[in-house]
Amino acid sequence: MSGDAARSLDPDFPDLDPGVVDGYRNAPAHLVAEILDGELSLMPRPRRRHARSAIALGSDLHNPFSRGRDGPGGWVILPEPELHMGPRPDVLVPDLAGWRTERTPPGFLADDAAGIPLAPDWVCEVLSPSTASIDRTKKLPIYRREGVGHAWLIDPSAHTLEVFRRHDLGWLLVVSYEGASVVRAEPFDAIELDLAGLWVD
Repeated sequence: MSGDAARSLDPDFPDLDPGVVDGYRNAPAHLVAEILDGELSLMPRPRRRHARSAIALGSDLHNPFSRGRDGPGGWVILPEPELHMGPRPDVLVPDLAGWRTERTPPGFLADDAAGIPLAPDWVCEVLSPSTASIDRTKKLPIYRREGVGHAWLIDPSAHTLEVFRRHDLGWLLVVSYEGASVVRAEPFDAIELDLAGLWVD
C-alpha cells in the first residue's frame, strides 16, 4: 500500500474503503448513515408513523425491563443505538435494541463512544417503504451473523409484528401478530403487550 493510501485510512475504520467511511462521516443530518457489508447505506430519517411506533414500543418495554417496574428488569433498552459489529465493522442503527444486563460491562451506559461494539440480544426494526428491503435482506443477516438472539420487524402500515428467533440455519419466524392483539412476544413474554398502542390510525 502506498504512503498516500495508508494516510487516507480512517483510524477507526482501517478495513473499510475510505470513500465509504467519508460518506458515513459526512452524511447529511436528515439521513441515517449505515455501513452494510462494506457499503454505504443512506436512508431517510423515520417519518412520523414510523417514529410513533418505535417510541410507543420503547415506552412499553422500558419500565418493566429496563427499570424493573411491574416487570422482571434485567435489560438495557436503547433507541437508535449505533452498533459497530464484525471485523470491518458493519455500522447499523436499529430503531431499538436491547442487551441483557448480565452481558453488559461496567459503565456500559456511561460510555459516550459513538459506536457500541457489543452485539445486542434483541433488535427491532420498524419497516417503511424505503427501508423494508434493506432491513430484511441486509441487516437481518448481519444481526444473525453477530449472534443477536431475537429480531422484531414492525410494519406500522400493515399493523403487524413479526418475531424472529436466531437459529443455526437462519432466522426462525416464531409468530406473526396483526392488528390490536394483546400478545406475549419473546424475549419479552413476561408481560402482555397491547399492539393497538403501536399503530396510528
